[in-house]
Amino acid sequence: MTVGNVSREQISSKNNAQIKQIRKLRGRAERDQRGLFYVEGIRQVAEAIQLGAEIETLIVAPELLRSEFAHDLVERETAGGSDSLLVSADVFQTISEREHPHGLSAVMRQRWESLAEITLTSQSLWIGLDAVADPGNLGTILRTADAVGADGAILIGKTTDPYDPSAVRASMGAIFSQRLVRASNEDLTDWVEEQAVQVVGTSPDAPLDYQAARYDGPILLLMGSERHGLPPELIALCDPLVSLPMAGRSDSLNLSVATGVMLYEIFNQRRRGG
Repeated sequence: MTVGNVSREQISSKNNAQIKQIRKLRGRAERDQRGLFYVEGIRQVAEAIQLGAEIETLIVAPELLRSEFAHDLVERETAGGSDSLLVSADVFQTISEREHPHGLSAVMRQRWESLAEITLTSQSLWIGLDAVADPGNLGTILRTADAVGADGAILIGKTTDPYDPSAVRASMGAIFSQRLVRASNEDLTDWVEEQAVQVVGTSPDAPLDYQAARYDGPILLLMGSERHGLPPELIALCDPLVSLPMAGRSDSLNLSVATGVMLYEIFNQRRRGG
């Protein structure tokens, strides 16, 4: 069987060593150790390639790959030297996260940066996320961050993995456009003290309505965990600290929804010129 200009044997055993290694990427410990993650779907893989993500291996199931666009994509990548793995439909199903897979996925290298690599401009917008537990929430936040033109996310403390399959799916490709930084509370505090950045936070006890605040210059939006909100040491960094009004019986918003409301308020103020 031929992919691009390279003739390959198709893997038909579910117990193949390479297939086992790909399946292991479902676990965070394996992803962290190898610095890799799994991406599935024609749109997701195409987005990754367009944005310059580093592909370790393309996984192709020719029996399932019916899209002409996907065929052309695979041919271009393999002709350009990308490693590819041909597998049977049954084998692809064992690594797939989908009920009806379309025959294209990839193993990709994670991308991380440090706080020292961040250069702020007047339009910089970063989201600092403390101890976020739900990967779907994290992926949705990244998707919204991309929509408003944010730079990326600083993951503080024991935050869930943005390369978790649920986070990758929920990001809808934003995992490839958003920059990712890991930091401790202490490191973030030191960094903030050295920067000319407005640190914005939310708290249900804050007297200032989120729409009454003015968001100027480079901004770091701090959002706390789903259960506990921001810890005191991060609240101390915030100026302003704002609240989101609520009229119903619920006492809190979903984290990704609350973050989206804040991001769009900042975005709209910038669109209107303040």
